[in-house]
Parts: sequence; structure tokens; C-alpha cells
Amino acid sequence: MRSALGGPRVLLRRLREVMAEQVSAQDRLDKIVVLIAANMVAEVCSTYVLRVDNTLELYATEGLNPDAVHKTVLNAHEGLVGLVASEAQPLNLSDAQNHPAYSYRPETGEEIYHSFLGVPILRAGNTLGVLVVQNRARRTYVEEEVEALQTTAMVLAEMIASGELSSLARPGAEPAARISVHKSGSILSDGIALGHVVLHEPRVVITNYIAEDVPREIKRLDSAVTKLRADLDRMLERGDMAEGGDHRDVLEAYRMFANDQGWQHRLREAVATGLTAEAAVERVQSDTRARMLRSTDPYLRDRLHDLEDLGHRLMRQLVGRDHAPSREQLPDNAILVARAMGPAALLDYDRNKLRGLVLEEGTANSHVSIVARALGIPAIGEVANAPGLADPGDAIIVDGTSGSIYVRPSQEIQAAYAERVRFRARRQEQYRELRHKPCVTRDGQPIELMLNAGLVIDLPHIEDAGAAGIGLFRTELQFMVSTSLPRTSEQLALYRTVLDAAGDKPVTFRTLDIGGDKALPYMDTIVEENPALGWRAIRLGLDRPGLLRGQIRALLRAGAGRALRIMFPMVTVVREFDEAKTMVERELTYLRHHGHTLPERIDVGTMIEVPALLYQLDDLFERADFVSVGSNDLFQFLYAVDRGNARVTDRFDTMSAPILRALRHIARKGKEAGKSVSLCGEMASQPLGALALIALGYRSMSVNATAHGPVKALILELDAAKVEAEMATWLDTPYDRVPIREKLTAFAEAEGLPL
Repeated sequence: MRSALGGPRVLLRRLREVMAEQVSAQDRLDKIVVLIAANMVAEVCSTYVLRVDNTLELYATEGLNPDAVHKTVLNAHEGLVGLVASEAQPLNLSDAQNHPAYSYRPETGEEIYHSFLGVPILRAGNTLGVLVVQNRARRTYVEEEVEALQTTAMVLAEMIASGELSSLARPGAEPAARISVHKSGSILSDGIALGHVVLHEPRVVITNYIAEDVPREIKRLDSAVTKLRADLDRMLERGDMAEGGDHRDVLEAYRMFANDQGWQHRLREAVATGLTAEAAVERVQSDTRARMLRSTDPYLRDRLHDLEDLGHRLMRQLVGRDHAPSREQLPDNAILVARAMGPAALLDYDRNKLRGLVLEEGTANSHVSIVARALGIPAIGEVANAPGLADPGDAIIVDGTSGSIYVRPSQEIQAAYAERVRFRARRQEQYRELRHKPCVTRDGQPIELMLNAGLVIDLPHIEDAGAAGIGLFRTELQFMVSTSLPRTSEQLALYRTVLDAAGDKPVTFRTLDIGGDKALPYMDTIVEENPALGWRAIRLGLDRPGLLRGQIRALLRAGAGRALRIMFPMVTVVREFDEAKTMVERELTYLRHHGHTLPERIDVGTMIEVPALLYQLDDLFERADFVSVGSNDLFQFLYAVDRGNARVTDRFDTMSAPILRALRHIARKGKEAGKSVSLCGEMASQPLGALALIALGYRSMSVNATAHGPVKALILELDAAKVEAEMATWLDTPYDRVPIREKLTAFAEAEGLPL
């Protein structure tokens, strides 16, 4: 057999000519297998395509019985072809019949052929089919031939993915590349959305797979790899990386991948077969992705993200531009799909067109999830290989009520979900009818139900929902969406707009809660081993007094002549609250001295998020005008659970006795001190969570706009005194004797409360 060193380039050029011909899909595929067989001096070349029913169908052959085409069907794990498909790795045998996985199919006439080489047809790590060459003589195919066949499989992958072969398939036996995909994940934000896929970090669209000048392509590849390595070296030489630590170890491992000679060797080999540099990167990454996704080693699976990012960086080096989607030119009904995202990245997109979010990573309490809920878009996290499931523009359904996504859904599923969306819209209309009703329980106890907000687009919800005000305005969102530090005048304009929209209803402004995963793009990122416990929120504000004082001054000026509520986040000791309150007093003195109109009334409070404050409540209530519990962080710190870590977020129940006793303790202390106590965490936005809070004595809660209707509907039907008495009994019972979540659910069902 002729060496494949020069052959593939000739083959690729001929394949390009065949792909450009105006012929039927079957004729094109038949010509392709003939070309491959001739080029590789193989007596057999066959293409098997993975179908929607998880079987492999023979679509074209040169050398086997032509009558077997579209009649020979193998299970996805059957025979040598099934083995290649399931393992997503090449299989090279000199005597195929003696392999334990060999499956005899008499209709093909392949029993006379001994040597076998099969390679998976891969795209984005997904197996679309198998390409096979065979010969009568017993021989092992050389490495160059394996490379050549893998390269050719790339062209077939694009042909299958385009949907061109669908016309050849029988109903129910279509190629799997364009089938409807159903995946499940964790619910990050409630709701249902129908739309089209937008990849947050889209795969670079390769327009030219076939190299015209191989030495030039190798030079392009080497230059891009060299630049990539230099960029990583510069990152490691930065001052914040020089002292070592876990963060440096991660980057060192990252650099190790980039300097791996085996990786670069595979890239150069792919180019040598006749591919362009970017096509070579795509092929090597797809092969690696397929193998690592099937690995049982969790360490290797975790390293996949490192390699994916490396490949993406290298691709951008080659094409010379950023392929991030245009934030301003989103399609209507855009569903964003990403491996991971920060809250600022999500806010970059046009919120009028964004309908949903799908993440490979992400948990319900991560900040990107909180922002998704604030935007009112459904979101699903922990979806394996999410970016590889769909192409840009694919139809997709995000079901934030069950944690399901449907990529390229059938007409029946689309129709069913469209009806569900209409039903939810009717239910929301019913909730809107409640907006003018007083928020009072059945036994006459008033509940102050307010909104969480952070953006101008949130403001109409005050009137739409009939909310009592804004219980939490996240001021940091303005800083996160801005390309530079907002000037005092810009902050002043926003805060005035918020107060004007609220009218005579109260607004509680939380000062900057940045740090952790809420980094500002224009500020130097401080790499910390544990950012959730690091330099963030009030700690950053007290250490950067100019930043905090500027914000306080803007808030005080915005509140001229009206009531103003300022709240500090993540206070750990009373002393921090005292220092922050002193800043307010200084800014008041400054404004008074310069003749500015002051607020009619100023209430200064704090969030309770750090367990240490639970043991300082007497001192705190002497100084604070009000408190608001941040249940997300309080739960995180109380249970030592990283809320962004999917492995542990569901390990403990948010309605277990320890957290509920802590919440009851705060409510009781506030009542004794005669101070307002509210809760603005995500717990209040779930009807069952709101029920628990009322049972603990809370009469003020701040919820997401989408949750206002369901929570208010529950409150109107609730006997507060009855559930409060029940909760007292449950909490006074020794820990773990009473499953409180189940008890609350049973109570709600018995009382006919809408959950």
C-alpha cells in the first residue's frame, strides 16, 4: 500500500471538488468512498452513520456488497464498527475476524477481508458515524494512514452535520447529528423559554479545511503556539502570580499543557495530512474531547476544560480576531449556551432579546444564577458538554421548571411547550390581578412583600407586581455592566431614577457587594485562594474608602428631601458597621456644609450573612436601624458550603433545623429590640421558603419579580398563627427527628396552599 504521507493532500483536493459538485447526497457519498479507497489503495471503504435510534447504518461502500447499503444496521456497541463508535478512538487490526468484538454480517461479503482500520467521525466531541477501510492481506496500517483517514473523517463530519444525508433516511432512522437531544441539569432559574442557540464562546467557523501550502500552514501553527506560550509566560510573571499558591499551580499546569510536545506533534501531524492550521486544531481538539468525555477518571474529565480553553485560545491566535458573539446583534429569542459564565458576562447581552441560559457549570446559588433570576430568564446548569450539544441557530427549549433542555425539538414537543408558555402567561395574568389586594394573611397579619432589583429594567415591576417597595437594590450591577468606573454623577442619576420610580415606597440600597465572582473588568483582579471568604463587599469598601464614600455621597444627594435606606453587605463584626456608618455621617456633614438638600430621613442598616453576627445581635440592634438577612451567604457560611460548587450545594437542606433556628433567633432579637428585620435572599422567592419564614416570625421579605405573584398568592391563603405554632413544635424537637421540609409541604397541602 502506498504511503499516506503525500496522498491525503491529493485526496482532500479531490474531495473538495466532489463537495462542490451539484449531485445528490447519495452520489456524493458514493464518490467519496471510491476516492478514499483509491487514495489509500484499500479494497474496501465504507461509511456508517449513527442514527437517532442509536444504531449504525451502512450509508455507502466501495468493495462490500452494494445491496447492503441502507440495509446493514448495527447496534451502537455491536461489532468492530460499534466499538469504534462507542470508544471514539481508531481501531487498527491486522486480523479483524479474530477480534472478540467482530460481528459477522453475511450480507456485506466482508468475511474475505482481514485487515481493518476504523476511525470515528467526530464533531465537537460527538460521534456522528464511523469511516472504515479494509484489505484482504493481513497488515497493520501505519500511523500516517490512520492520520489520513481521520483527516478525511472531518470532511464527512461536516457533511453529516449539515443535514445533507437526512433525505436518504427513513422516518425514525435519521442521522443522529441533527436529532432532537434531551438533557437534564439543575434548575438555576424558574421559567420556560423557546428560542435559538447562541454560543457564549462559539466554535470558530472553519471555512477552509484543505491546505494549499502545507509548509506555510505549519509555520502559521508554530507561530500561533509560540505566541500562546509567551502569553501564558507573561501571565505567570505578573506580580500577583510570583509568590506562588494554588492559583499559580493551576496556571503552571495550564502552561504544562501548552508546552506538551505530544499535543504540538499531533497538531503538526494533522497539518501534514493536508489540513489548514485551524482545521488541524479542530480535529485534534475534537479527538481529545471525545476521548476525555468517555474517561472514567474524574481528574482527566476536569482537565478537559483546560484543553478546551487552550484550543480556543490557539484558534483565536490563528484567525486573528475574537469570535465572541455580537452583544448588540443577538437574534430574537436568544438562548445563551456556555461552559461557564460570570454575572457581568451575562449582563453584557441585550436583555430584550435574551430568553434563557444553559450552562455546563453553575449552581442555583451562584451569582450568575441570581442575575438570571433578576432578569427573569429561565436557566439550567450542570448540563454535560453543553456547548457541544448544539450549533448556533439551533432551536432549543429551556424548561426551568423541570431542569430539562431540548435541542432541535420535534414539532410535537414545541407545540406542547408553546401551550405551557401560554398557560404560564395566563397564570401570571392571574397573579397581576392580585397586585391591588393588600398583602395580608387569612388571619389578618400584614406581610411586607418587596422586590429585589438592580437594573433600570427592574423598576416597572414595582407597579406591575404591586410590591411594597424595593427591599434590596443591588448597586453593584451598575458597576458590573459598565466598561469603566461609574462617575458619581452617573451613580446619582441611577439612584434618582430608582427613587422616582418607587415614589413613596421604600427602597433599600445595598452598597457595593463586589469581589469573589463579581469582579469588575476595569479593576485589577486579586487572585485569592478562597474568594468567597476574601476581600469583598464591606471589606473592600472600608479598605478603599474613596470608592465607598463616592457611592454614599451619590446616594445621599439622590435622596434629597425623601426617605433613604442604606444597607452594608457582609458585615462580620459590629466595628465594621460603626466605621461604615461614620462614613455616612461624614458625607452628611460635607453635603450640609456645601448647601445640599439632605434626605428627609436616613435609615442605616446591615445585612446578616456572616454567622459571627448571630452572637453580636444585641450590640448590632443598638446601632442599626434595620437588618436584612442574606440567606444565600448565611447558609453558605453556616454550613461551610461553596455555593458555586455543584458537589456540595445540595448536600445540606436549606430548611433543616440549624439554619431555621438561626433565622428564628434573628427574628426574635429584632422583635425584642423593636427593629425591622427582613430577608432578601433566594429562600424568600420560593413559596415553600416564604411559608417557612412566616412561620419563623418574619413579616417582611424581598423577592424576585417573577416570584412575587406565587408568594403573594400563598400569603393570602395562609393562617400565619397556625403555621407559626407548628414550626415552633418542629424546631423544639431534637435535631433530625422531624423532616421540616416534608412537614411544611404536608401542611401546605392540607391547607390548600398554592406551592
